[in-house]
Amino acid sequence: MKRLAALTVAAVMAAAPAMAELVFPSLSYRTGPYAANGIPFADGYADYFTLVNERDGGIGGIKTRIVECETGYNTEKGVECYESTKGEGALIYQPLSTGITYQLIPKVTADGIPLHSMGYGRTSASNGKVFKWVFNYPTNYWNGASIMIKYILGQEGGDIKGKKIALVYHNSAYGKEPIRTLQELSKKHGFELSLLPVDHPGQEQKSQWLQIRREKPDYVLMWGWGVMNQVAIQEAANIRFPMDKFIGIWWSGSENDVLPVGAKADGYKALNMNLPGSDFPIYADLKKYVFDKGMAAGAGDQAGTVLYNRGLYAAMLAVEAAKKAQEIHGVAQITPAMMRDGMEALDITAAKMDALGVPNFGPEFSVSCADHGGGGQAVVQQWDAKAGKWNVISDFITPDKSVIDPLIEEDSMAYAKENNIQLRCN
Repeated sequence: MKRLAALTVAAVMAAAPAMAELVFPSLSYRTGPYAANGIPFADGYADYFTLVNERDGGIGGIKTRIVECETGYNTEKGVECYESTKGEGALIYQPLSTGITYQLIPKVTADGIPLHSMGYGRTSASNGKVFKWVFNYPTNYWNGASIMIKYILGQEGGDIKGKKIALVYHNSAYGKEPIRTLQELSKKHGFELSLLPVDHPGQEQKSQWLQIRREKPDYVLMWGWGVMNQVAIQEAANIRFPMDKFIGIWWSGSENDVLPVGAKADGYKALNMNLPGSDFPIYADLKKYVFDKGMAAGAGDQAGTVLYNRGLYAAMLAVEAAKKAQEIHGVAQITPAMMRDGMEALDITAAKMDALGVPNFGPEFSVSCADHGGGGQAVVQQWDAKAGKWNVISDFITPDKSVIDPLIEEDSMAYAKENNIQLRCN
């Protein structure tokens, strides 16, 4: 088997044309009100591809090339970035914005280029029967909402009937994603839900937190991004809301969100789809092949942070999908259509993560024709202000599929009907 595998790799490498490259656009935002969160993700994303080039000689013998385009977290600029880079041989887009994702879904579908909105974007795109070119593994916003409620149920002995839960959310397509799910979960479990929108960029939240002080919810959930997160955590501290009852989605749980608040942020919780910290074998390789060579994408000060690790994770999944595509098609210079096939056949196991130097870094999951969303799991992490780090305080939690799956089916089928899409995977 080892000799056969070696011959297969050799055949793939031999099939690679001279001066070939595999192009991965990075729709980044290093400027604007969300730059503090965009920078570490973009750095981690770029550094992983640099590592693959320097350590492995690329993917299947072909070097990768990052094409970074600044969006400023602006939907119009994001679409412009897509249009200006797609002709360079782009294999996959990761917009890092729900607004941009919504605009790109019909475009990538028409152009035949896969799109990966990892833990954001249109949740119902996890239905591969409808969304052939869109993937959102390993989890999505509706799963996140369910995981939050499942965690709270565990904290409350399995009964939250009559409890008050408030959602503080970014008043955008992103922030509105969990509302329907939370409404369904409130019917199922009997809790009272209140909705508190915060307008972009989120620096003014006095009225929302005055309402929270008046209504005294048992828990506050947050769908925030950028400066909105740190302002919300500061406002919560100002009214002495208990931090261990304040839970953010995975985009509201980075170091940037808590450090500005200082000691008063201690105990704040958030979901995470990948583990924080630099205590993983891959960091020895990053130091040797990237950092020590002066090839880091940014200032080199983001390593080990939540969002740097998430950028690594996004790039890692893209690379593994590209490897799978090369394996399926027997060529190294894959096309976007081949890349899509690799993404649809992706299988991330514990053994695979161990081999990549990131043991237990994320949930185990697999992708299929019908399921582009993965298993949907996430962990809960809690900020330790004294130690200046996030501690993971739960195992990977599975969402309530009995609530989520019907919502995905309903929304994706409506989209299919509206856009005259023929279902696949039959």
